[in-house]
Amino acid sequence: MTTLRDITRRATIVTTALIVGLTASYAPSQAAEGEARTTITDQPGAPGTMLQQFEDLTGRPVGDLDKVLAVDTGGRNLTGDQLEALAAGREVDGVTVVGTIPGSRDVLGTTMADLADGTYDGSGDSGTATSLLFASSNPGGPEWCLTMCVASGKTIWQCLLSRRTGELILTLDLAGATTVGGTKAAFEKAKGVAVDGPDTVDTLIGDREPSADEIRTLLDGKDIESMRRVATVAGPDPGWALADIAEKSGVVYSKNRGHLFTFTFPVLGKVLVWCDSKDGGKTWKCSAL
Repeated sequence: MTTLRDITRRATIVTTALIVGLTASYAPSQAAEGEARTTITDQPGAPGTMLQQFEDLTGRPVGDLDKVLAVDTGGRNLTGDQLEALAAGREVDGVTVVGTIPGSRDVLGTTMADLADGTYDGSGDSGTATSLLFASSNPGGPEWCLTMCVASGKTIWQCLLSRRTGELILTLDLAGATTVGGTKAAFEKAKGVAVDGPDTVDTLIGDREPSADEIRTLLDGKDIESMRRVATVAGPDPGWALADIAEKSGVVYSKNRGHLFTFTFPVLGKVLVWCDSKDGGKTWKCSAL
């Protein structure tokens, strides 16, 4: 599930490069399940081209390159948690860090092969590493994605961008008169990105208010014990006020109710936003990962 991250956090974009099958040269595309892919030829400037291509595909900055890790994975794929651990300088069982290269504009201008031995020396040797881990950051921006680049032979690299689940929840306080369209605009402004939709809005009711952990579970796309879905409206009117959604969805009054919106993040997939009120609809607290 795609997520929105807290805008005050420092963004760390982690990019890996692993060696597998041959593909065509430099052909950006959109993959299944909200993923973005691009394929590049390894030549001078390939690392920078790779990151720039994802900026173009997603409309989001990848920030400044902090470091590149050449990693021997033993021929296996790594999980997102393992990649983040390596980027943070922690050990991962079965994985050897061959070398760490400080980030710079010059590094972005070299080749993948030059970096694969863990040093930036212009030699172009492939070395012993089976992957490259690029860590970059955008001060003041959200930590938001992982990118895996897969190479074949000596010249072709295919890169896959996928969304990462966040740790912090972004929460906005909105008036009951705020419309569905206004809710969407508020999150777009807070995150500096555009989303499509909402595709649907679910109305949930329950015997008690959901806990913070349960709200996180809802935002992960899972059901919770304290609330149950009683109505779903496809393509809700952007002019509906938050306070009126339940009635317009055919739901009778319930003290504990909330609405779960599904938006589409172009290229990267779905975003869920949970809104609930503790004062009968006068004010609403809306949250997203």
